[in-house]
Amino acid sequence: MNSLKLLALTACTISALAWLIGCKSKGAEASAAPFMSTVASAPPQAADDAPAPDKTGGFDGKRAFAHVAKQVSFGPHPSGSPAIAKLQDYIQSELSSYGCKPEADDFHADTPIGRIPMKNIVAKIPGEKPGVIVLATHYDTARSARDPSTGEVHAMPTFVGADDGGSSTGVMLELARLLCAKRGPYAVWITFFDGEEAMHDWSDTDSRYGSREMAARLSISGDLKKIKAFLLADIVGGHNARFQRETSSTPTLVDLIWNTAAKLGYSTIFVNASAGAQDDHDSFLKRGVPSVDVIGDFLNNGYWHTPQDTLDKISAKSLAIVGHVFLESVKQLQTK
Repeated sequence: MNSLKLLALTACTISALAWLIGCKSKGAEASAAPFMSTVASAPPQAADDAPAPDKTGGFDGKRAFAHVAKQVSFGPHPSGSPAIAKLQDYIQSELSSYGCKPEADDFHADTPIGRIPMKNIVAKIPGEKPGVIVLATHYDTARSARDPSTGEVHAMPTFVGADDGGSSTGVMLELARLLCAKRGPYAVWITFFDGEEAMHDWSDTDSRYGSREMAARLSISGDLKKIKAFLLADIVGGHNARFQRETSSTPTLVDLIWNTAAKLGYSTIFVNASAGAQDDHDSFLKRGVPSVDVIGDFLNNGYWHTPQDTLDKISAKSLAIVGHVFLESVKQLQTK
């Protein structure tokens, strides 16, 4: 992820943050399926704060946590790496085990460090009438970060991205388990983007490769106009996760999600403050698709884009709350 808060500081100059890459936030204002095909049981930490699934609409925080643990077990997995190929196989295997037939879009992206193979993965759940609801995450990890005190870009060979990439991917896999066997009025596409992270230095051309690729392809095919709503999750697993209304997101979708969260009792987590962020939703917003980004306050979590973004930073409770809100928001969208 790449964003910087503007509280009283100039963007991209917060010296207390180390290992940043670019500038990601634009500003701030006040079911009976098997457990999983390749992870037999959740690590012990997952049970510490996970609510019972019957309290979160069936969403199982332990399962989501175990998916994060599996991603971390692959080690750093930036785009084009052998490790990300293993994660791609894992995501596709899990989706298949839930009854979804994953579609993979293999493409090559021209980046500042060369041409890199990437892969978007989409599980498409059919609907009964025209219209698509897209749920999305990125699953790649950052390969480098900028030190704000020197301006130097450093490689991050030990960055496993438990929260930045891992948490939202775990949520989307658990949502797929719950949704793949269901058919609503509108189709649901659960999307896993490659290449969200910058290869060298965050910019409009060096970032969001997967979402830009998908949005462009859907525009050419004419399918882009079928999307009723694009819901993105990113950095959602922290123990003290708080979500502010993202300022560039479509207001009606922001209201829908935050109102849903309030009705579920999560108003202290989905708060009414506002902050801006550059993220994968931008690729769809720029093409006129109603879009929203649910993203945690990564600038203040103390580990964003550092080697400390590890599994111990992840809360199964936070994953379950976000999953619950997404599930109920999809139900709301299915009635509109």
